[in-house]
Amino acid sequence: MTHTDPPQSDSTHTDSRPHAIPVDQAPHSIWRGIHQTLGKDTVGGALLLAATLLALVLANTGAAGFYNGLRDFTFGPESLHLNLSVGAWAADGLLAIFFFVVGLELKEEFVVGKLRNFSTAIVPIAAAAGGVAVPALIYVVVNLQSGSDALQGWAIPAATDIAFAVAVIAVVGRNLPPALRTFLLTLAVVDDLLAISIIAIFYTDDIAFVPLGLALVPLAIFAFAVQRGVRAWWLLIPLGVITWALVHASGIHATVAGVLLGFMVPVIATKRARVKDGVDATGRQLYDGLAAHFADRWSVVSTAVAVPLFAFFSAGVTVGGISGLLDSFQDTIALGIIAGLVLGKAIGITATTFLVTRLPGLRIDPTIKWVDMIGMAFVAGIGFTVSLLVGELSFGVGSESDDHVKVGVLAGSLISAIIGGVILSVRNRHYNSLTR
Repeated sequence: MTHTDPPQSDSTHTDSRPHAIPVDQAPHSIWRGIHQTLGKDTVGGALLLAATLLALVLANTGAAGFYNGLRDFTFGPESLHLNLSVGAWAADGLLAIFFFVVGLELKEEFVVGKLRNFSTAIVPIAAAAGGVAVPALIYVVVNLQSGSDALQGWAIPAATDIAFAVAVIAVVGRNLPPALRTFLLTLAVVDDLLAISIIAIFYTDDIAFVPLGLALVPLAIFAFAVQRGVRAWWLLIPLGVITWALVHASGIHATVAGVLLGFMVPVIATKRARVKDGVDATGRQLYDGLAAHFADRWSVVSTAVAVPLFAFFSAGVTVGGISGLLDSFQDTIALGIIAGLVLGKAIGITATTFLVTRLPGLRIDPTIKWVDMIGMAFVAGIGFTVSLLVGELSFGVGSESDDHVKVGVLAGSLISAIIGGVILSVRNRHYNSLTR
């Protein structure tokens, strides 16, 4: 994410690159090389793509029995309501790590980033809202005659997969205006917040208030510890796991626990809660807040493990050959998702941005042209991770509708990536020619 300089606290300067690794003092180790590689935008998208393709191959070949058996294998303590399938552990457990990082990044943006200044953030915030509302509306219109069951998936095309979207821009848009990537990142942050709210509000049936209330205890201890600068994994990880388990038992989707834990971590470096982050040109010690410190470490786990494994166990739909694929495309659920991702995202983001910038004092960065905005809006139609999750919450894992959801999400995301990638590639060549 793109960050601005945070305010100073306790006479301590915080570096304006909270996720950066001070190269001058870093040991040239294998781990550091792996860490830096996994931090690249293209790597996250590549791992997601590889996991998805592998799942599709296994689910549609002679290895389908092995794949389905592995995904559906259950383990865990039944007494704690945690006797879950491997696929459910990936969706409810591993994906909580992804949402923990999202929570950290959301808090950073609200405290020291683009979202702290409302007048600066209002345009991408409005664009994100339009990019959520219009795809949902298109899905509902397509499925109006299909019954209430189909309408349960109204939120599936509303999400943007930031890993894939940023990876596309990183591959095809090296010469695009930096402000375009910043706009996409800010939009995606708000999109994530809206998606989290939708999951918590609309995809929670019955709430068990006792475990939900109990979850506040380890959450409060976790918050107290990190506010005092505690970084001991043997304390924080168990507190996080207990919070997650209790939220899961309450009936609220457990990934929400990841966001809440991320929100508890302090962003601004204080004398108690800070991490050394090199020195400036005068030799003065620089410090980072714990949010940047945790995001730097857990983003690698999220990128390399949590999200790819979730994709692997969620994207393995048995297509059934050309006839099966055609059957899926005849289902209004799949058609609504494709229309929502491809058309809804592009129309919602572009139209909302256009309308908002007609208001006095509001505009997009002058380096961004409208054709750039349209290309970026199509790229934002890559739904994938959260779309697959919402699909599972809507129709249940392994159902026929869930299989059609996966086909719709994969097809819609692919079409959006191709259209947006082509537009931005052409614009990239244009900007490249201006620099020669």
